Amino acid sequence: MKAVYLALNQCSVSTTHKCLIAEAWCSVRDLPALQEALRDSSTEEGVSAVAHRIPCRDMPPTLIRTNRFTASFQGIVDAYGVGRYQEVNPAPYTIITFPFLFAVMFGDVGHGLLMFLFALAMVLAENRPAVKAAQNEIWQTFFRGRYLLLLMGLFSIYTGFIYNECFSRATSIFPSGWSVAAMANQSGWSDAFLAQHAMLTLDPNVTGVFLGPYPFGIDPVWSLAANHLSFLNSFKMKMSVILGVVHMAFGVVLGIFNHVHFGQRHRLLLETLPELTFLLGLFGYLVFLVIYKWLCVSAASAASAPSILIHFINMFLFSHSPTNRPLYPRQEVVQATLVVLALAMVPILLLGTPLHLLRRHRPHLRRRPTGRQEEDKAGLLDLPDASVNGWSSDEEKAGGLDDEEEAELVPSEVLMHQAIHTIEFCLGCVSNTASYLRLWALSLAHAQLSEVLWAMVMSIGLGLGREVGVAAVVLVPIFAAFAVMTVAILLVMEGLSAFLHALRLHWVEFQNKFYSGTGYKLSPFAFAATDD
Repeated sequence: MKAVYLALNQCSVSTTHKCLIAEAWCSVRDLPALQEALRDSSTEEGVSAVAHRIPCRDMPPTLIRTNRFTASFQGIVDAYGVGRYQEVNPAPYTIITFPFLFAVMFGDVGHGLLMFLFALAMVLAENRPAVKAAQNEIWQTFFRGRYLLLLMGLFSIYTGFIYNECFSRATSIFPSGWSVAAMANQSGWSDAFLAQHAMLTLDPNVTGVFLGPYPFGIDPVWSLAANHLSFLNSFKMKMSVILGVVHMAFGVVLGIFNHVHFGQRHRLLLETLPELTFLLGLFGYLVFLVIYKWLCVSAASAASAPSILIHFINMFLFSHSPTNRPLYPRQEVVQATLVVLALAMVPILLLGTPLHLLRRHRPHLRRRPTGRQEEDKAGLLDLPDASVNGWSSDEEKAGGLDDEEEAELVPSEVLMHQAIHTIEFCLGCVSNTASYLRLWALSLAHAQLSEVLWAMVMSIGLGLGREVGVAAVVLVPIFAAFAVMTVAILLVMEGLSAFLHALRLHWVEFQNKFYSGTGYKLSPFAFAATDD
């Protein structure tokens, strides 16, 4: 009763004092249902109630319809900020990118399988009343994100197969691409040589030693190598940079749809194009160097392979190192051209949009007449009746999203806003690219913790007893301790850490390239909301 009277008290009384006028937001899809509800209530109570669509200058609220699968992903986006009306929504892309970036840091077949089975159990039991009625806050948090956990576990299984790690142990699904027998036959390893050398080297330049790449993921022979960590460091670090540059470039591209939809096509040439040129000219070129070196440097020339890091530093210094040979002909000319081109984009990004707006708004740099706002409001209330279908579907766009022609333009504010955007983007390209290295760091930390847990618990337990009875008695408490620590440390703590880092990568590195998040949600009247 209080909720009904509170809603009625927000209505305005008409000039005849015979009816109430309520101005409210309603989605276009729900207008027929609204008309039908008003018509049915009018017939029953004998009171006439009608609904009309009127134009409005305020920015409409944002309504994004979700289901039980997409609700958790939309919640991740809304926690950053509710999007403006008709702004590009990052949630559909987050459904794929968020679990994938999480899995890059959490890649393990065993751990991913446990998370997947836990989420699958919640999904299968989601319609049971006892599960829905649970009051534990921690359980409710997991239950609301059950589909997110399901995809996180599934993607972790996928990246675990790529890393070839299952509880830190490598699996030989396919035959290894390295042959120890060929190396032993052609190198003349004698018993005396083997007794004196605890570590042996497999040379891929020797015929028959390297038979070809592993069909999927990392070759299991690397788990036995002494330089296993060095190999994974190089692989995961470069992989993180590639994923980061692609993710950020995708965010800039999504901004194109905002500019086109809101009629700001000048930003395509004055903002999006300079941003893509700056980002891809510097860090896209770094990705090119990594891939080019992977493809063009063979095992025979690996010892004299040039350093990408030194080349990238010399690119900004406009210099070269005599000891670091170029990767391809005329590399210095290409690098100098890219740096100059990227630097030339900075003044365009800084001054292009402000100068364009000042030139276009010069005739409009005067204040609106006094009382104009009151006249507009009175005009909205005095509009003649119109049916639901009498208005175009784009009238809600009048809500200030593309009203630059009528807004008062302050040159200093425009220049300050654009300067902040330029500095944030240019410096952010450096810091954000480095921020994606957390994919490498968290992945390495997860793998090392998993390996330490196996070596300090299960490995010791497996070596305590050789007899069947003794081994069974010893392994029961040891496996219990291993299982508890795996769930507590690697699944809960490491999973939460990877989740938070993936959240930061989406909020700071990805969404700030195109998503403002300055809108507000549509909050329709509902008794369920008042009961809560």
